[in-house]
Amino acid sequence: MRYAVLVGRQLFSIIFIIASARHFNPEAIASAARHSVPLPHILVPLSGVIALVGGLSVLFGYRTRFGAWLLVIFLVPVTLMMHNFWAGWDPATSQIEKAMFMKNVTMVGSALLISYFGAGPLSVDAIVERAGRPAEPA
Repeated sequence: MRYAVLVGRQLFSIIFIIASARHFNPEAIASAARHSVPLPHILVPLSGVIALVGGLSVLFGYRTRFGAWLLVIFLVPVTLMMHNFWAGWDPATSQIEKAMFMKNVTMVGSALLISYFGAGPLSVDAIVERAGRPAEPA
């Protein structure tokens, strides 16, 4: 079961790590501006850094609870601002945005679970915790 937690963390984190690179290109900033994101030249790259750091934290299981909270902090405004399917676009766009919105909601749930339960036994956090425990008497 410990391998399932490791693989789950890896699969969950990879989307944030890969997608973070997009936050540093002009197209992403322009898209955010079209969605009325304030200060997109600052907030979009900042969100990329938050997604990358949170994703790497969860991937390696290092300060995992903090990393998971970073992902929650990233996901909530991105979901509400960028995937606002209720904004009244055409039906096809609305359907795509609704699917993206629901995907992000499930990722918020996953990040909250990780923030509570931590990284599991195959993680840097677990190694640090084991190293910090005093030796048991013989």
